Amino acid sequence: MIRTRRGRAPAALPAPALLKLMWLASPALPVGGFSYSEGLEAAVEAGLVTDAGTAAGWLTDQLHLALVRSDLAVVGKAFAAWRRADLAAVAELNTWVAVSRETHEMRLQAEQMGRSLAAWLTQQASDAKATALAALPTAPTWPVAFALAAERTGAPVREALLSFAFGWAENMVQAALKVVPLGQSAGQRMLSVLLDDIPGAVDASLALPTAARQAFTPMLAILSAQHEVQYSRLFRS
Repeated sequence: MIRTRRGRAPAALPAPALLKLMWLASPALPVGGFSYSEGLEAAVEAGLVTDAGTAAGWLTDQLHLALVRSDLAVVGKAFAAWRRADLAAVAELNTWVAVSRETHEMRLQAEQMGRSLAAWLTQQASDAKATALAALPTAPTWPVAFALAAERTGAPVREALLSFAFGWAENMVQAALKVVPLGQSAGQRMLSVLLDDIPGAVDASLALPTAARQAFTPMLAILSAQHEVQYSRLFRS
C-alpha cells in the first residue's frame, strides 16, 4: 500500500503496478528460478529436511538468516539506486552480490537468473537503465536485475520486496514438493507459514544498515558445495 498523509486511508496500489509485480513474482517469468533449490535438495540428501514441518522450518530460517540480510536488503538499496539513476551504486551492489556468494553454484544461479531477467527487460522496453544493467562489468545478478524490473513498475519499494520474497517462497515450496517429496496440500501449508513471516522479513531488510548486510550461512554453504558433486540431483543448486 502507498503511504498517504495522516488521517487518510492508504491508497490502493494502481492496478498496472500491482499486476506487474505479480508478473515478476510468477514462476512463469523466464529466468529459470524453478531449476534451483538453493541447497534444499542437499539438505534432504543429508537428512536435515524430511517432511513438511522440517521443510517449512528450513525455509523460514533461510528467509530470516539469508534473504533478509542479503538479497532482500540488496533489492531495497538497488531499487533506490535505479530510481535516482545512481549507476555507481548499482555497480557496487552488483559486485557485492557476486563476490559474497559462498559457493560456485550460488554465484552461477545469481548470474544466470540476472542475465535472463536483463535480457527479458531489454525485450520489454530497451532504455538507458536496461542497457546499463546488461553492461555491468560483473554479470548482472538476480537481486540487482529484479530491483530494476520492480522500479519500472512504479510501485513503492516495500511492495517490490514483497513481490521478490513471494516469488522466492513459491519457487522454494515447489522445489520442496519435488525433492522431499510432498503433496500439494502440504505445500500450501508451507507457503502459508512463509507468507506470515514475509512482511516482517521485508521490514527488517528495509531497516537493515548497510554495514550489517552480510552473506554468512555456513551450513547452507557446506550443503551447496556438497550438492555440486552430489551423485543424483534434480536441481542446479
